[in-house]
Amino acid sequence: MARKHNTRVILENVEIIDVAAEGKAIARVENKVLFVPFVVPGDIVDVLVTRKNKNYLEGKVVKMVKLSELRAEPFCSHFGVCGGCKWQNLPYEKQLYFKNKQVIDQLQRIGKIDLGEIFPIISSEKTTNYRNKLEFTFSNKRWLYDGEEELPKPTDYWGAGFHIPGRFDKVLQVDKCYLQEEPSNAIRKEVYEICVKNEIPFFDLKLHTGYVRNLIIRNTLDGQVMIILCLFSENNVWQEIILSHIIEKFPNLTSIYIAINPKHNDSLDGITPVLYKGESHLIENLNGLKFKISPKSFFQTNSTQAGVLYNKVKEFAELTGNEVVYDLYSGTGTIGLYLAKNAKKIAGIEFIEDAVINARENALLNDITNAVFYAGDTKEVLNDEFIALNGKPDVIVIDPPRNGISKEVIETILKTKPKKIVYVSCNPATQARDVELLNIDYKVVKIQPIDMFPHTQHVENIALLVIR
Repeated sequence: MARKHNTRVILENVEIIDVAAEGKAIARVENKVLFVPFVVPGDIVDVLVTRKNKNYLEGKVVKMVKLSELRAEPFCSHFGVCGGCKWQNLPYEKQLYFKNKQVIDQLQRIGKIDLGEIFPIISSEKTTNYRNKLEFTFSNKRWLYDGEEELPKPTDYWGAGFHIPGRFDKVLQVDKCYLQEEPSNAIRKEVYEICVKNEIPFFDLKLHTGYVRNLIIRNTLDGQVMIILCLFSENNVWQEIILSHIIEKFPNLTSIYIAINPKHNDSLDGITPVLYKGESHLIENLNGLKFKISPKSFFQTNSTQAGVLYNKVKEFAELTGNEVVYDLYSGTGTIGLYLAKNAKKIAGIEFIEDAVINARENALLNDITNAVFYAGDTKEVLNDEFIALNGKPDVIVIDPPRNGISKEVIETILKTKPKKIVYVSCNPATQARDVELLNIDYKVVKIQPIDMFPHTQHVENIALLVIR
């Protein structure tokens, strides 16, 4: 049943029936799919329609009519406002169930193929404080709750935390985030408080004025911590006030960097962070290998689960020591280097040049001499000349961005005909699309979902394909 309220449509007594890949829940109303955030299957709710499309609707809950028996109590006070950890209201075992279902459904529905042996999803050892990198945004116009419209001081409107979903110009003032080990929250709070005390202005996300923009915190499993303080402009007085305070409060920080970013976006592309104090990098020890982590390095965000992922890739590849392995979209070389001792040769290709430099450094750090890494677009670098130089691949490992593999790369793989393909994906939908194209010459024999990000909708999946 639907009713209108001030020209807005409210759908009453809507039963939530499933969850979607985007982290929202699903209902069906008038033969259309309705997407609703922050609810779980079994909830019955009244929903305000916020968007209409010919194929689907979007809405938000205005009244909880009946709570589902599946519900869990969210542990974070920011749940429902913050855009992260959207599945806190689901017990962890149910999160795993829906992630596993998501992988299978998308591979079968989009890929339309036989999936071979499907292994149960591997859970995360840690369900909180599992991230090794967080980025906090500082804004002079934070998200205001009801009753906060008239505040006594301008600094009362300042906030440090995360962007509100759909509102690039509003930042949620975070009290405690459960994603990263301490001293993550403590460092953010000290930067916030010293700036407010000294009226060092936070960035204005619309006008592009102010000073303090972002704080990136990186850590390792053994407790090393790096901070990158991102500022809009040079101001040595303000910089020294902030950093001398942080050093006093946290004397054991491993690395402190400054990044001056005068751009209109927060990306550090084209920006070179400058070492202010401490070591130039962190060292993550993972499965017997060492990996250098510099300010802009890419590294799997859940270090513990990264080790699980790499072990599973190694298991699926079944290397004997005689194989040439191509590591496509190789990042900082983590997967390729992990396989190197069991392969004849590793040849990696990565678009981001800084990541390739890191991969080569990591090879030297671990005395690995049978791995080479090339910078460039995979669809351009992976050509006949590359194959002639590095040898025909026996195994290809693929770990692409969320948008998957280009058709040109798929065509080259099909022409090259490796015996095995180990496809690692953070997006089962694009993985399914690509696997369908590879299905001409390859069959899927194993599927292994892995949970890298508890309390979110995201899931990693490994597919093993063998030549027919």
